[in-house]
Amino acid sequence: MRAWGQALWAGRWEETLLRRVVRRVLEGAEPQPRWVPRRALTVVSADIDAAGGVGAVWFVWRPKSTRAREHTVLLEWYDEQWQYVGGGSGPVNDTADVDVIEIHSGGGVRSLTRRHDPPHSIATAPWISCVEVHLGQDVGHVLIGNRRIKAPEQRKLIAAWMSPHADRGARPVIVALGHDGSELSRIGPYDGLDTHTWAQLGEES
Repeated sequence: MRAWGQALWAGRWEETLLRRVVRRVLEGAEPQPRWVPRRALTVVSADIDAAGGVGAVWFVWRPKSTRAREHTVLLEWYDEQWQYVGGGSGPVNDTADVDVIEIHSGGGVRSLTRRHDPPHSIATAPWISCVEVHLGQDVGHVLIGNRRIKAPEQRKLIAAWMSPHADRGARPVIVALGHDGSELSRIGPYDGLDTHTWAQLGEES
């Protein structure tokens, strides 16, 4: 179970790390900063939606250690800069090979726009969410709503989005595309399983 909160990260070193990761992603580079040894911290995935003003970073502290932990950080473009919004942490989840697509840990927090009109905005501020997506070898790209993301080599990625407060429990439709661009499977806003898995279960019943 991953715990979520508003103040898991607040140090200067962590802020520097996040700024470097965001900059690298926006420049189209690998998210792992060169000055950070992977044995100490591995950036698994980072998703920065510049148009939507939201982002998420997924990383693992001490990935080879028996006490390794996964962390997820949510970001928002607010007051002319990328700011930390909230995050969560938990034990590393080593998932077995995925057939096509699966969704795993995720979470969400209120947008920083809640500061505009407190306390009323607490109940109306948009919701920033993320989810971890695991992919099979046949997946070439993933559609997160109307955004197209190339499947990474490690077959894991994190996706972030913003939604109205009333729809905070819904995800964008997530679609797995093959290397030829054809649709392999999809997961709806409230679904726990993808259409490919549902079809397999139907054949077995």
